[in-house]
Amino acid sequence: MTRIAAVHGALAPYRFAQAEITDMVAGACLPEGADRRVLDRLHRNAGVRSRHMTLPLDRYGTLDGFGAANDLFISTATELGARVVREALHTAQLTAADVDLLVLTSVTGVAVPSVDARVASGLGMRPDLRRVPLFGLGCAGGAAGLARVHDFLLGRPGQVAVLLSVELCSLTFQRGDASTANLVATGLFGDGATAVVVCGAERAGAFTGPVIVDSRSRLYPDAGGVLGWDIGDSGFKVVLDPEIPQVLRHHLADDVREFLDDHGLKPRDVTAWVCHPGGPRVLEAVTEALDLDAEELALSWRHLAEVGNLSSSSVLHILRDTLAERRPPPGTPGLLLAIGPGLACELVLLSW
Repeated sequence: MTRIAAVHGALAPYRFAQAEITDMVAGACLPEGADRRVLDRLHRNAGVRSRHMTLPLDRYGTLDGFGAANDLFISTATELGARVVREALHTAQLTAADVDLLVLTSVTGVAVPSVDARVASGLGMRPDLRRVPLFGLGCAGGAAGLARVHDFLLGRPGQVAVLLSVELCSLTFQRGDASTANLVATGLFGDGATAVVVCGAERAGAFTGPVIVDSRSRLYPDAGGVLGWDIGDSGFKVVLDPEIPQVLRHHLADDVREFLDDHGLKPRDVTAWVCHPGGPRVLEAVTEALDLDAEELALSWRHLAEVGNLSSSSVLHILRDTLAERRPPPGTPGLLLAIGPGLACELVLLSW
């Protein structure tokens, strides 16, 4: 088995009410004098009350192209990433020198050397550290990264791994783009980071976090064009198709039931659902597909309202909140799940 030793999350420094962000987007994305009623409706219906962002609002309208935004991504992601890794290791009573593997998941910027290399150097991690930077998993990256860490530690039970997620979604907002997809994204996504410390079986006895039992990935290639980026001169332009909830209604229930059945479990046995909050319609689709009570995704709804969708970091923030506030009975099963580009579903079975 592998065991989660610590989870630490952090948010970008500037916090704004949703209405303030909507006003900024109106100025940056809509033509002068344009009717903003569609924008107001989309932002109002996003289920978000406030978000944390990398920059003061007046800076977003002056970002000079993809290069400037990406430079900010590199510097901010390195600083925020180092902070959450340092704090997670401190909580686990481990040092940077104890880490054998560092996995990075991020989809809101690019860097070579990658952000994980910069974080490792800044924290003084060992020169023989293994690093795995993951790009392209989007909102599923937190769940997929946790699964890949588990795979690694199954073969190295005496080692320690850290999963780092850093997503600065606000730096991808497209100026001068009044498309529905961009307006939805500017009303939904926020900035944050999470670090998860995971230990192999030989070290697991020192910790009390949940055990990672197994994982399952599902790729729906017939829905490959519904979520992702179109990458051009202006950077990352969001692809966000309204059919995503319908894809989930079609596939998710069977995938979850099959995965649980392989472990002699049923959905009713799960004592905590750690679900990525893709947006109101996604959470509604998950609730409907899995026949859940509204309360079972309460932490996901609250996270969406308080900080928005942090892409790959959100599901890990919700894992942290589950452990801190609603920890289920020891030994009972939990399911962590997230949806990302592909379209893909990532499932991680936990034992509390």
